Amino acid sequence: MTENIIVTDEDSTRTIVMRRPEKKNTLTQEMYLAMSDAIDSAQSNPAIRCLILTGRSGVFTAGNDISDFLQAATSKEDRGRPKNAVIFLQSLVNNKKPVIAAVDGIAIGIGTTMVFHCDYVIASTTAIFQSPFIQYGLVPEGASSLLLPRIVGHQRAFSMLVMGRSMNAQAAREAGFVNTVVPPGHAIVEARKAAREICNLPAAAVEISRKLLKLPTEDLVRRIDQENQFFGERMRSPEAVAAFQNFFLRKRK
Repeated sequence: MTENIIVTDEDSTRTIVMRRPEKKNTLTQEMYLAMSDAIDSAQSNPAIRCLILTGRSGVFTAGNDISDFLQAATSKEDRGRPKNAVIFLQSLVNNKKPVIAAVDGIAIGIGTTMVFHCDYVIASTTAIFQSPFIQYGLVPEGASSLLLPRIVGHQRAFSMLVMGRSMNAQAAREAGFVNTVVPPGHAIVEARKAAREICNLPAAAVEISRKLLKLPTEDLVRRIDQENQFFGERMRSPEAVAAFQNFFLRKRK
């Protein structure tokens, strides 16, 4: 397992930490696979009753490493987005245990997408949620085009997914995908409290109730596949390739 993903089990809760501070916790293909493994292996472990997703160094995650996008976009192989990201998203969809997100700082791109799949979300006042795919000539991912309108309504979803506008923690709470806003550094503390509360409830009743609340898995998988097809097509478009290249040109200046 990559050193950029830290997995710990304590008090019936598995905590998955994204840690790549020098890159604002941007996610590599190895990190996606490590998170997917951590989620998948928890499914058959009755001792794990709840999952927490969080970041380190005051950042949730700045999203996908853009170098992966550029490499895939300029590859001679005709494929969708780098496959381990899709594997991770599918693990989130197929997961049967409550997931809590503890968000400090920025949650960009897939960092915001994964929050939409969580059952309970705690954000610090420094949290910023943004899905800037449109700025790179891309489209929504991870069934976010299905989940977000259901949570916040069409107009707010359009603002985030099509216009690429960001939301702070308080706005996200008012929109409905953040439960609690806390001071900086306190998100993980509150997440552990919520996890203990969940773990003290009857496990079978929690699992059944959660399933009743969620959209059917097959609907989410179907939307992920549909988005991934469009995502792959758009990723190889001239405007997307130019946007990826401009990203690195700006970083060099």
